[in-house]
Parts: sequence; structure tokens; C-alpha cells
Amino acid sequence: MRNATILVVRLRGTATEAIKNIVLAGIGKLVIVDTDEVSETDLGTGFFFRDEDVGKKKVDVAKARIESLNPLVSVQTMKHHTLLERESLDALVMSVDLVCVTDWDREGLVRINEICRRFGKPFYAGGTFGLLGYIFCDLLKHDYIFPDRSTPSDAPRNAKASAVYSPMHMALRHRWPALTKRQTKELNPAVLHAILALWEYQHLHDGNLPETLPDAPELLSIANSLLEASDVNKQVLDTMPRDLIETMSTSASHEFSPVCAVIGGMLAQDILKALAAREAPIANFFVFDGTTGSGTVCRMNM
Repeated sequence: MRNATILVVRLRGTATEAIKNIVLAGIGKLVIVDTDEVSETDLGTGFFFRDEDVGKKKVDVAKARIESLNPLVSVQTMKHHTLLERESLDALVMSVDLVCVTDWDREGLVRINEICRRFGKPFYAGGTFGLLGYIFCDLLKHDYIFPDRSTPSDAPRNAKASAVYSPMHMALRHRWPALTKRQTKELNPAVLHAILALWEYQHLHDGNLPETLPDAPELLSIANSLLEASDVNKQVLDTMPRDLIETMSTSASHEFSPVCAVIGGMLAQDILKALAAREAPIANFFVFDGTTGSGTVCRMNM
């Protein structure tokens, strides 16, 4: 872990929280790619930014503040949009040990995940949609050790385990028909399908998220179509909650600091856990509901 190089793509609220925790924990090198300028809306969730930074490149103003957290971590920043084009991205992925992409559209996440798989690199994605948040990981074949609690307490021992992960495009095809009513309830399918519906909405609207209440009927239709295709137990959820969809139609494009803190903190924790190969990482899709403060891990096509 101390020698690892981590690539983080996009510097918004989730990435800010994750970077803080990763750098404080201590890694070898952090590479950040972001092409955007600081806006006034970034000031609420990006504590690397100040009022006087508005209009400046995010990576330019954040670099020194990230370095000050832990001078032992090397920080490299990149701000040219061509870095995310095919050949440049291939070279960038090859040069790091792990890739983390935050607040990105579905197609972009799937594309970068496939590049990571081609070069054998672990992949994380995380982000927020208003009060909802998610983390997805594809760790390929991941070996780790964990405390063997089946042994007597006076003789602590570790056991070895292995998990085989699915790429994102396969995970998103997950179906739920084998789950019992109780199992389905525990996984909170409404929140997961709201996130999937927001990705589909983005895809249909050139990357834009819903912003007003009149967008709710289309988002609801998309969410119900995805719910039907997933074969979710209808005794638990036969249609998407209208209040959830209406809330998402007006808040999904906004960032809320507490939600970013939860998702960014968990994202960093899981990345460090994966690098250290100690204890089981997320397998493989975590969703968070900020209205209740609860989170759930969904095992999707693993």
C-alpha cells in the first residue's frame, strides 16, 4: 500500500473526501485527472477550494493543499481533456496500480472499467446523486486474508479467501428472481434502481441529469422499466416510490456534503482495504440512502 500509485478521475465532493483519507493513510503516489474549473457550487463540498479559486483549474489549486496533508505522498495532477481519450488513457491506466473514477456517466464508467480489465488493474467507481450515493468495484480476482473467528479467542488466526468480480457491464445486467421476500427487502432495491434510472436518464439526455419536478414522470417510467426487467420480487416492490423519484428529479444534480463524506470515506476505506489485501472489500455494489442514513451492499452477478 505504501508504494501504490492510485489514479483518481474527476475532483468533486466524493473524490475530495476519498483523496483526503487515502493521502492521510499514506500511499506512494496520487495521480488526479480533472479538466474543470472551480465553480461556486464546488465550495460547499470541496474543502480544497476557496472563494478566490472560482474560475481556476481545480487541480491547480488543489495540488498544494493535498500535498500539505501528507508530504510523503507524491501528487501529480493533469488537466488536459485528451488524457481521457483512448490511447492516452491506456497509457495512464498502465502506469498506475488502481483506478478510481468518481461522479461519471454509466457509459464512461463501463469504458474505463474495460480498459482496467485489459491491463489487469482494480477499478472503483463512486459518486452521489443528491441524497443517494453508490460505490462499485471490480477487483478482478482478489485474494485477501481475514480473521478466522472460528478458532478459540486465545489463538487468533488468519484465513485466506478469494473473490472473483464481474465487470460493470455484467453487474448492471443483474437479475433478482432467486431472492426471497426478506432478502429483497434487505437490499433496498428502490434506491439501487433509482441510481440505475438516473444513469439511463443521463444517457438519454446527453449527460444531463433531471433538474425539475416536470422531469419526474420520465424518470419514473425509466425506473419502472428497469425494475420490471430486473425481476424484483413484486411483493416487496412492484413499482418505484413516487416520492423518491420526485426527490431525485429535483436534487440528483446537486451535491450534499454529508452524503459526499459518507461515500468518499467508504470509498477510501475500501480502496485501502483492497490494496492491503486484508479483509473482504465491497462485493460489489454499495448504495447509500441519505434520507435514512442506511447503506446496503448488493452482490451483482458475482
